[in-house]
Amino acid sequence: MTIDPSTKDIDDIDWNSEDDQEIEDTTGGRTATSNEEASSSSTPCSKLIQNFVGMGFPRELVAKAIEQNGEDSELILETLLTYSVLENSLSENPCAISPQHKPCLNSDESSSGYNENFLDDLSDTYSWSEDDEENADTLSDKERRLLDLTNMGYPMEEASLAMDRCGPEATVAELIDFISAAQVAKSDSLYWQEDDIKPKLKNPSNANDRHKRRKLYNYELQRKKRQTGVFDEDNQPLRLPKPMVGFGVPTETSPTFQGRTISSEATGPPYFYYENVALAPKGVWETITRHLFDVEPEFVDSLYFSASARKRGYIHNLPIENRFPLLPLPPRTIHEALPLTRRWWPAWDYRTKLNCIQSAVGSAKLTERIRNALEVSVGEPPLAVQNYVLEECRRWNLVWVGLNKVAPLEPDEVEMLLGFPKSHTRGISRTDRYKALGNSFQVDTVAYHLSVLKELYPRGINVLSLFSGIGGAEVALHRLGIHLKNVVSVEKSEVSRTVMRSWWEQSNQTGNLVEYGDIEGLERDEIKRVMASVGGFDLVIGGSPCNNLSGSNRVSRDGLEGKESSLFFEYVRVLNVVKGIL
Repeated sequence: MTIDPSTKDIDDIDWNSEDDQEIEDTTGGRTATSNEEASSSSTPCSKLIQNFVGMGFPRELVAKAIEQNGEDSELILETLLTYSVLENSLSENPCAISPQHKPCLNSDESSSGYNENFLDDLSDTYSWSEDDEENADTLSDKERRLLDLTNMGYPMEEASLAMDRCGPEATVAELIDFISAAQVAKSDSLYWQEDDIKPKLKNPSNANDRHKRRKLYNYELQRKKRQTGVFDEDNQPLRLPKPMVGFGVPTETSPTFQGRTISSEATGPPYFYYENVALAPKGVWETITRHLFDVEPEFVDSLYFSASARKRGYIHNLPIENRFPLLPLPPRTIHEALPLTRRWWPAWDYRTKLNCIQSAVGSAKLTERIRNALEVSVGEPPLAVQNYVLEECRRWNLVWVGLNKVAPLEPDEVEMLLGFPKSHTRGISRTDRYKALGNSFQVDTVAYHLSVLKELYPRGINVLSLFSGIGGAEVALHRLGIHLKNVVSVEKSEVSRTVMRSWWEQSNQTGNLVEYGDIEGLERDEIKRVMASVGGFDLVIGGSPCNNLSGSNRVSRDGLEGKESSLFFEYVRVLNVVKGIL
């Protein structure tokens, strides 16, 4: 058993994030008895064991590392952290749980997420069994699959581990996905930003070769599907642009764009604007597009508007000419946004951007473990330690606040990165603040798209805000200088409605705010009545829950059929009712 530094002892965190709901390592702590400790405490080797066990590493793994490296503390730590990084990556797959342990729910970076991790390109279909070691009838099959994997070039140790973890029913494709998870985490991770520099891997050529083998396997699999007629071109994932700048962003050179065609049925007003995570399961964005009048999605990463990434897809019928950004432009690098961190930032941490803001944060146990790992080293830490620390910093958006000391972002810092006014969410619990912000719009990005409405509605606008959250759309319109005449807000969370009402009062809005709690209870007659009272809607805006769409959700990533994300169809229903009445 190896520890998972990112998931141990963080039960006090609210895990209902927009992007994240994963399998956590539930294996227990140390099993050594006090007699064993007493009998070994008199030797130098025993002191080494006690030191590393005190840092949270399992006793048996420490003993193995000492056997391999002698009593060299740095080599032992490098070996232990290497094992931890490998196991940490593998544990993010449901099949990475040992057959003798039951799976349980956990969350990671997210709708946010997000949701937006290095496993998004891997298969989500894994099998799991509790009878792996007892089922002797499958021994010959296991040997055959083990031979297949080693013939493909995978190390015997990794192939054997994959078969033990994934169970006797796992296919070769599933075993390859399992083995590839740790490799992809280091060599193909979506966490690495385009302008970052990756630390060198110990065996980059081997990692590249394995990745090529995985691509070749996928190619052969799809070729066979075409030959048998099973392959369905219409069910393939929509290819995301790179760079993810949509129809243009103010801080980058706009891509060559020939315009877009919108059907007469989709032409506004009323204008509509829909948002959700870009890295959704296969076929989701095709379905969303089909239900929203076949309007082409605009995929944008908010790292072009701020110091943090947020990969989102937007479908709207707004004009795309003459858009303009909010001024002043927000800081676009970590050190511009958080200048006090520059003093403590180590040279080997090459990050210039933060990852997607999530609704869960790293624990005190994790930051303590990182500090202990760094303090063991004299001078610059070994490469394995650097890679371990960087992986956790990227995953949890940790920033440097002291010598060898990292910490999660504070709620006020998250508000600033997402474009909200200072103290926007103050007054609710710290956990609720993180959750609400993690599920919100990035205001600067959305405001850029909505900026065209200022010229169209110089006297003000009527808005139907579905899944309003903490009012990201309303804040964006207000910051653009667009008067909010009437806002009908539909939001299930009372906490979020409280934040929205508070902002409405604090910003001295002179229009009317009408609130509803349940979109499913908003029937046609009530929509017709409220439209008559406010004079119709100019804009229908919202982003339905992405709980079942985010890449980090390995438990219930059911797409638009999921319990939460199926509320997308309520957005479609209400939009069609509004258009029909108008």
